[in-house]
Amino acid sequence: MTVTLDIQQPQPFDLVGSKIMIAGNAAAFEGTLSIRVSEGHDEYSSFTTVGALGLRQFQGSIDIPDTNSFQLNRLFLTLADDTGNENGPSVVIPVLFGPKIMPGYGGWQPYTVKPGDTLTKIAQDQYGNSNFQPIFEANQHILSDPNLIFPGQLLRIPRNDI
Repeated sequence: MTVTLDIQQPQPFDLVGSKIMIAGNAAAFEGTLSIRVSEGHDEYSSFTTVGALGLRQFQGSIDIPDTNSFQLNRLFLTLADDTGNENGPSVVIPVLFGPKIMPGYGGWQPYTVKPGDTLTKIAQDQYGNSNFQPIFEANQHILSDPNLIFPGQLLRIPRNDI
C-alpha cells in the first residue's frame, strides 16, 4: 500500500486565524504527524495522531499565541510523518495569517466585485475608511495589483468584528 497524506484543510492560501485547524486523510502509516508553522522569523510546533493500515481521517490544530514574532502574513504550514521514517510523507501548505493582516482578526466574509468597484470603495463600504490594504493582503493569491479587480471576482473581506 502506498503511503499517502491528503490534507483537506487548510487549502493553499486559506486565510487562517490564531487557531489553525488541520484535517485530512492518512493511509499506510500509523503514528503522529508533526505540525510546524513558520515564516522564517518565528516558528511554532505541535502534533496530532494520524494514520492506520487502511485509510483514516484525522483532525488536529495548532494555536499561534498572540505574542508571536511573525514579520510576514504568509506562513508555511509543514505537516510531516513523525514516526521515525525519514522518507515518510510530508506536505507544505502556504496560508495567510489573518491576525497579521488585520489586528483583532476574527474571520472573513465573501464579497463579489460589482461594476465600478475599487478596493478603496469596497474598504469604505466595509470598514468606513479607505484603507484597502487588509483586503488586498487577504487576496494576495489572486490580486497582484490593487488597481486591477474585475466584476464577478470573489474577494475575502477580513473582519475584526465577527
